[in-house]
Amino acid sequence: MLLKPFSALYGGITDLRNRLYDNGFIKSIRPAQRCLSIGNLTVGGTGKTPAVEYLIRLLGQLDPSLAGGLATLSRGYGRDTTGFRIASPTDTAATLGDEPLQLYHNLGHAATVCVGEDRADALAQLTRLRPEIGTVVLDDAFQHRAVQPQLQLLLTDYNRPFYTDDPFPGGRLRERRHGAKRADLVLVTKCPHEPSDTERAQITAKISQYTRPNTPVLFAGLRYDTPKQFIDNQSVEAITGPVLLVSGLADARPLAQYVTETFGLWKHAAFGDHHAYTRADVDQLLRDCPPDTWLLTTQKDEVKLSALLTDSERKRRLAYLPVAMRFWRDTDAAVLEQAILSVYKKR
Repeated sequence: MLLKPFSALYGGITDLRNRLYDNGFIKSIRPAQRCLSIGNLTVGGTGKTPAVEYLIRLLGQLDPSLAGGLATLSRGYGRDTTGFRIASPTDTAATLGDEPLQLYHNLGHAATVCVGEDRADALAQLTRLRPEIGTVVLDDAFQHRAVQPQLQLLLTDYNRPFYTDDPFPGGRLRERRHGAKRADLVLVTKCPHEPSDTERAQITAKISQYTRPNTPVLFAGLRYDTPKQFIDNQSVEAITGPVLLVSGLADARPLAQYVTETFGLWKHAAFGDHHAYTRADVDQLLRDCPPDTWLLTTQKDEVKLSALLTDSERKRRLAYLPVAMRFWRDTDAAVLEQAILSVYKKR
């Protein structure tokens, strides 16, 4: 209650900024590449990275000729470097950011992974350095209005939809709810089950209060795959729980629930989102984890933890959970495909 006036002030400031863009007082650019934006209204925790990976793989399936011509661009939150950077084999989470590094490991040659705080400048540099790239997926770019994407995909967490939230600092919104009007599609992420027709209709009605008329609302969940060992990235079929779960996420509840139901949860070492692990953290975690107990974490955390481990420590029972986005209904996946195809027909 005490923070409501500050939320109103923050919301007013973001409203003013959006009006300046809407009315042309602040200019935005249409870059040389086709740009598809993935973002949210809230601060973190909506599953953007799995959505980016899904979109890159979908683009490659829809048009195999795009091979070599796809890229992702994000800010690179949490990195120690600044400016535009194209991912390379020597990069770490410290130089690239944990989520871009995860994308780089997962996507391989499917896409060029880039980071840059100034999206417009980064796209200009990408045009100069990699002119063959014609399509860029902009990660966490809903509020980065200096660039005009051809498609805006807005994500909202099933467990905390934006229509129940308030602007910072009283809530977790980066701008007021009506910012959703800029979205071409809304994707409800992290659905723990397939929503019934009634639930879909209820959620869609609440979202539609803030979007343009007839904006599609799609529903997706997370699919956790077989854990993989730190030492060799090989799948581990026979993890016997309970396990020590380590996470540095904005919202680890869906992960903790899955681990509890699948393996059994002995202990959860929960760190803040994008936590920069230290050697002291690693020492404490290894002390807490008995030799016969598996330490299980996310791939986002593994790319940071693994860099701190010795070769002998990697041989311990350490594994990470690969995760991917999945649509609950094929019809929702088809709506996204058609929206993407329409972008290519316009150019």
